Amino acid sequence: MPFLQEPEFARLPSGFYTRVRSELLTSPYWIARNEGLAEEINMPSEMFSDGMLAYLSGSADVYRPVPLASVYSGHQFGVYVRQLGDGRAMLLGDWIDGSGKRWEWQLKGAGRTPYSRFADGRAVLRSSIREYLCSEAMHGLGIPTTRALALIGSPDPVYREEEETAAVVTRVAPSFIRFGHFEYMYHSGRHENLQPLADFLIDNHFPECREADNPYFALFQIISRRTAELVAAWQSVGFCHGVLNTDNMSALGLTIDYGPFGFLDAYDRRHICNHSDHSGRYAYNEQPYVVHWNLSRLASCLLPLVSESALIDELEHFPDIYRAAYLKRMRAKLGLQTEQKGDEELVSDMFNALQSRKVDFTLYFRRLADVGNVHGEPLPAGLMELFHGSTESFIAWIGRYRGRLRAENSEPKVRKVQMDAVNPLYVLRNYLLEQAIVQAKNGDFREIERLYRCMRHPFTEQKEFADFAELPPDWAGGICVSCSS
Repeated sequence: MPFLQEPEFARLPSGFYTRVRSELLTSPYWIARNEGLAEEINMPSEMFSDGMLAYLSGSADVYRPVPLASVYSGHQFGVYVRQLGDGRAMLLGDWIDGSGKRWEWQLKGAGRTPYSRFADGRAVLRSSIREYLCSEAMHGLGIPTTRALALIGSPDPVYREEEETAAVVTRVAPSFIRFGHFEYMYHSGRHENLQPLADFLIDNHFPECREADNPYFALFQIISRRTAELVAAWQSVGFCHGVLNTDNMSALGLTIDYGPFGFLDAYDRRHICNHSDHSGRYAYNEQPYVVHWNLSRLASCLLPLVSESALIDELEHFPDIYRAAYLKRMRAKLGLQTEQKGDEELVSDMFNALQSRKVDFTLYFRRLADVGNVHGEPLPAGLMELFHGSTESFIAWIGRYRGRLRAENSEPKVRKVQMDAVNPLYVLRNYLLEQAIVQAKNGDFREIERLYRCMRHPFTEQKEFADFAELPPDWAGGICVSCSS
């Protein structure tokens, strides 16, 4: 593929990666082509021609540059695993877009690498659909994420909980470097590789760090603060990652590795979206805490480059940085114009009222925008139906909320426009994905395309997607998602 360049990642010492060969798929076929992303990054019109099908399925005769798979380690469910790596992903090369920005291209599911351990290096149709769609849904929500350029299927069998068919996702990002890359070099005693890795990130992604007294401490600061902003964004839309192991944490503050994720339907702060997470380590309300813990693991790997006291000081600032980012988003979701001392309590008490009635997270905020300022004015019927009966605690809260709106001289029509701009009407609920997956297994990919088109504009009401803005059916609560999903 002549327009992909040798990846910048290959400039790192050879201990970071291994050159690999993909494994052919039988009779690959297009499932989805992200023409919107292709246009954004100035891809040529022939990008999605049939001639590209073999290349993006890992089935081309020749790859130039030769793909590579990187090695990393990580803490999985709190336990350190000394070697992980790109077990089913391979880096094809870099694409330079019209603005000069560099994008790494990966194939996910294109076969074994030296880091596959005992796995087959493949991805199944089910998980690939989920990653393709959620990458783009998160981008539509304005949340930093890896992106998905194409999705290709094959009749080749792949065995997970049951026999399924294979698929390959082409995903792109400015970089796929993870906390785990630092962990591998530190814990394996290859400390001489920590500085080149940090320099790579600074030179290619955070050049402003060079102006600091200690560029490596500045690098940790920017990673920590981007990560705080990222998890605040997740919490604000009810997104549960599901497997926040350190090897699934991006050094660029991107959402990466979509596995057993889920968006909250009924609000439950203790919601666990991964049925393999028996202890609830990665429950919705635990995400800010586990991300903080993950940053402490990254900090320990920078001890050869940064003083311990500086790293500890930055870690101690994380809760306040996260809290400020979260409250800023929540004020916007509530249509509040000012910052006041009792904001955290106001938000907390609201969620207590939602918790007791298991109110739908997404539709609640969207319908809250229809509430007027006048004390005692009837509340919108669409909002009240979400509470399934008793609303005593919410009625008490809404009185305080309306008082705040009146104190700010909030104009209801203006506030509704502002709230609708930050509260999505559509999120990629698991039951919507499940419906698309069932149809795709029968060879019908139209629902994938519908979801893709809808989730690109999640804040704008679109009549053709009215069915995506309904309360989930009763059976949605029974969907079971695992790490192989």
